[in-house]
Amino acid sequence: MALRKTSKAGMAGLAAAALAAAAYATPAQAATDTPPAGTGHRATQRAMDAAVKAGVPGVTAQARDARGVWKAASGVGDLRSGAPRGKNDKFRVGSITKTFVATVLLQMEAEGKLRLGDTVDRHLPGLVRGNGNDGRKITVRQLLNHTSGLFDYLADKKYARTYLREGYLKHRYDTLPPKKHVKVALSHTRLFEPGAKHSYSNTNYVLAGLIVEKAGGRTYEDEVRDRIITPLGLKNTSNPGNSIHLPQPSSRGYAKLFPSAPDRIDDITEMNGSQGWADGDIISTAGDLNRFYRALLRGELLQPKQLRAMKTTVAVPGHPDSAYGLGLTRTRTSCGTTLWGHGGGMVGWLSMAVTTADGRHQLAYNFNGDWEDKPQRKILEAEYCDTSS
Repeated sequence: MALRKTSKAGMAGLAAAALAAAAYATPAQAATDTPPAGTGHRATQRAMDAAVKAGVPGVTAQARDARGVWKAASGVGDLRSGAPRGKNDKFRVGSITKTFVATVLLQMEAEGKLRLGDTVDRHLPGLVRGNGNDGRKITVRQLLNHTSGLFDYLADKKYARTYLREGYLKHRYDTLPPKKHVKVALSHTRLFEPGAKHSYSNTNYVLAGLIVEKAGGRTYEDEVRDRIITPLGLKNTSNPGNSIHLPQPSSRGYAKLFPSAPDRIDDITEMNGSQGWADGDIISTAGDLNRFYRALLRGELLQPKQLRAMKTTVAVPGHPDSAYGLGLTRTRTSCGTTLWGHGGGMVGWLSMAVTTADGRHQLAYNFNGDWEDKPQRKILEAEYCDTSS
């Protein structure tokens, strides 16, 4: 599961978390691991603290640049105990998973196991049919850059009520096979002719994961582990499978699940990992995400031809400063810096991981609450545009 939209609420939604009030008033301080005293990322820390004041329970972040590695946290990781957010927390990264999947498929293309121009039907014959949806007309490339026209299964109203909102607490331990998500999507008519435009759909990456398995003859999880996680030494990154637990160290995750009770906050930390899969199941840390995107943009994971293909973008309607490649987003800051990366959302979690095009400056961070997404951009802008620190 990889959310695209979150509900909005202010500090009033935190009133029930009385035990955490002190932690909100005094956010945890940054931990600068390498830069000498008096330097660092003070603007980024201030933006993190501001996010907490705006209603986010807690923020964990890491930046890597010429000065070294900087870790920081703000706010709380546990609303019940008031324990602070951890600087080394593991969390569910949501749609950042998509960059991992696209990388695997592009590696397979370089090995001759598939082509970006292959149709979905070539690898998954007969699976995508009905309501105007036709896997014979959709290519692997169109899955990866979200131009397939396939409906996003998370936008199905019944599915959303059951697994994202009111029904979440009852159904969060359910095991959901990937093809269930595909079936939900195919119950809707296609959005447009394949290739006509960009429309973000998690269904695309469920199908991409199934193609990984078909082309590789192994599970999607095995391919990600052996091609990316192990070679890069991402010791804090994993696919959860059907596990409901979040590995330690980690904070609790929180969500506002009930539109009729907008101030209610629920602990949603435990969930069956299969409810995300190849569109958003990976668990990682800010440090591992920075290492991954650094290696990717520096050409350590893909051949030049495949990296160029990944960075070939299509326009994102309504977002003139952003464009979407193959599992990779290009965005431009207010000060003109071009960044590559991906955002991610799960019930209870919001994440972002970006890097400069030369792979010299990374930033990754996570909110352990899913109802305040606007402060995310402010943290990114503070890191790359504020020269006061």
